Amino acid sequence: MMVKKNDRLIINIEDIGVNGEGIGKCEGYTLFVNNTAIGDKVLVKVMKAGKSYGYARLIEVIEPSVSRITPVCPIADKCGGCQIMHMNYAKQLEYKENKVRSCLERIGGFKNIPMEPICGMDNPYYYRNKSQYPVGRGKDGKPIIGFYAGRTHSIIDTEHCYIGAEVNTPIIKFMRSFIEEYNIEPYNEKEHTGLLRHILIRVGFKTGEIMVCLVINGNNIPHRDKLIEGLTKISGMKSICLNINTSKTNVILGEKIKVIWGEPYITDYIGSIKYRVSPLSFFQVNPVQTEKLYNIALDYADLNGNEEVWDLYCGIGTISVFLAQRAKKVYGVEIIPQAIEDARTNAKLNEINNVEFFTGAAEDILPSKYKEENISADVIVVDPPRKGCEKNLLDTILSIAPKRIVYVSCDPATLARDIKYLCEKDYEIRKIRPVDLFGHSV
Repeated sequence: MMVKKNDRLIINIEDIGVNGEGIGKCEGYTLFVNNTAIGDKVLVKVMKAGKSYGYARLIEVIEPSVSRITPVCPIADKCGGCQIMHMNYAKQLEYKENKVRSCLERIGGFKNIPMEPICGMDNPYYYRNKSQYPVGRGKDGKPIIGFYAGRTHSIIDTEHCYIGAEVNTPIIKFMRSFIEEYNIEPYNEKEHTGLLRHILIRVGFKTGEIMVCLVINGNNIPHRDKLIEGLTKISGMKSICLNINTSKTNVILGEKIKVIWGEPYITDYIGSIKYRVSPLSFFQVNPVQTEKLYNIALDYADLNGNEEVWDLYCGIGTISVFLAQRAKKVYGVEIIPQAIEDARTNAKLNEINNVEFFTGAAEDILPSKYKEENISADVIVVDPPRKGCEKNLLDTILSIAPKRIVYVSCDPATLARDIKYLCEKDYEIRKIRPVDLFGHSV
């Protein structure tokens, strides 16, 4: 059968792709369809047709899968944030666990993987401590605040987000009225005009402290007194600031911060450890699951208080400070200077003195320290970005030969690649456990 663009076809969804799209076949021809679940029988319209596979848009669910649910969010199918909210949470966890296992088998070549059950959320709603709302104008000319549609920069107007902190709703409601009453011009990304680009909200889940940071295409915002008056009526407000971003770019944040009310940071806890979080800080967005993740990492590190530990890609020291509770000494490495400053502040804030931080790329610092100072390590923890670890870093780890390596990964494909390399030398997988930090998202 020759499948063409605009064809309407009925297919059964048999699998889920890496980006959460349903996969179905029509006489052997593969189609990828968003907003579908395994077991759905659907009517689709072909939008793009290649030789062996294509992409289609969901027209109608003819027979729903047993795992299909109606999303609590009315714009889930349009917003790019929650690609699999139409799947019940148990099925989401099964999909994610299978995704990790599949990468380890296909890319890593592993069999009989010692995988522990995925660690899911007790409540997969209202879990994000950080939200970034783009601001623009709709087709009717009215200001809109929301989130980008999937793979676009078209803003979906959003009154209420079901995965962001609940306090976001009154904050955004106030910002709408402020923008309209005082004619604050939203940013136009195409023309590089207008003032207000984004609204960044950060919330301390244990402290209740709130930060609102307005990203502006300028140096100040009009009617600042009215802005402060309105936002400070919201209980928990601790920091109101401006982020200056006048560059013609789609990068959200600029480098300069101006505090216009309160402190330049908020505080929150992961376990018993207190952290300061500024607008530019990297801090895990799901604090409840992060505590579970760090406890698993701590358990896997199997520390008894006598170990020297290297924490590579340490960020603001969240894992380093956590590990230092049970280690003799922890060394953290991070390429971003501001993050290292935050890491040192966080260690001091918690009166933790057995941790030392180095600024630089992990693939530069660790090899240099090993070559010049012949350093040793009982445990090495890595938490790299999606691209995984550089080969020379893995080679240095192999040369140092720690008793244990704890690999915290945000991408199962590069995880599989890297541990395959390590296991081809002197190591083996003892334990692996997925942790879901992003419910309803892939």
